Amino acid sequence: MRKTPIIVLIVSFAIILGCMPTHAELDLDAKSVVLIECETGKVLYEYNCDEKLPPASVTKIMTMLLVMEAIDSGKINLNDMVSVSENAASMGGSQVYLEVGETMSVDEMLKCVAVSSANDAAVALAEFTYGSEEAFVEKMNERAKELGMENTNFENTNGLDDTATNHYTSARDIAIMSMELLKHEKIFDYTTIWMDTVRNGEFTLTNTNRLIRFYKGANGLKTGSTSKAKFCLSASAKREGLQLVAVVMASSTRDSRNASATKLLDYGFANYSYIEFPQEEIGDVKVVGGKVETIKAVTENCGFVVSKADANKIEKVIETSEGISAPVAKGDVIGTVTYKINGEIIGEKNIVSSEDAERIDFLFQIKKIFNNFLLY
Repeated sequence: MRKTPIIVLIVSFAIILGCMPTHAELDLDAKSVVLIECETGKVLYEYNCDEKLPPASVTKIMTMLLVMEAIDSGKINLNDMVSVSENAASMGGSQVYLEVGETMSVDEMLKCVAVSSANDAAVALAEFTYGSEEAFVEKMNERAKELGMENTNFENTNGLDDTATNHYTSARDIAIMSMELLKHEKIFDYTTIWMDTVRNGEFTLTNTNRLIRFYKGANGLKTGSTSKAKFCLSASAKREGLQLVAVVMASSTRDSRNASATKLLDYGFANYSYIEFPQEEIGDVKVVGGKVETIKAVTENCGFVVSKADANKIEKVIETSEGISAPVAKGDVIGTVTYKINGEIIGEKNIVSSEDAERIDFLFQIKKIFNNFLLY
């Protein structure tokens, strides 16, 4: 592959000037925070985000993630009925007061966890999915390692202090598992609920995440509070294609926790944009030994999150092959397009063939020679 003459496109967008505020300037009441965008996991703002801290019920993000993955894999089904064990029914704190032997669908259990932060439902789902809470917690820690959550250790499914002596995570790790959970679009059916009911309308659920009702674009995700953890929140919101997650840990009050998450999200939406680059035709690429001499090259759809102050500085550098040998299938990679700001790469996408190009065979060559002969 060689570089063709560089094609540089300056993409023009409105400039909104701004600079990265300090922790003090945002006036956040929290021991640890992080703000990320979910397309790439880029950190937009952070303060002390790798400190190991108790997460309280924010733990249930991992619980819900494992349940969603089990549903997607076919291990369990939303319509499956879960029978409540004595262990699950004994959970204190936030709960929906499940009784021993009571049955409830996975769908309703998941709703109870996502909306009302039900500790009893979290344990019931864990036992149903992996046979026991202990086995489920082991899987939680395995999944955390797979996701690169380096400062996390789970000891239960719900974050209750009285059953955990070494249960911790970090704001960054919460953001990582939040981002992974948000890949399961079905979860929004639960995390965006403000009020609902279970048990045929007999029991009312109200979302513990007040931002769902009061913050534009809020679509999740999970609150948590205990005397040890104080007030924690992983708040997600999406506007104009930009999906953000703001994690706040150890706020002094519920209101200050919500206010800190709001400030983080406001900062993100005010200073960053999601810029989408739709598929476009790049030009023709020569085919060697093909039934056609050239094929059309197109870029893949892509999008990137950039600072609004830099949005008009994006450069697009195209690199394609001088010639590509047949056969070529539609969708084959034949180049790359690199996006840069001030020389720094912000992303890269493939250039692909928009059509097939079959290899020349003997019969095709004979036919071509014959056709050329008839022209004379």
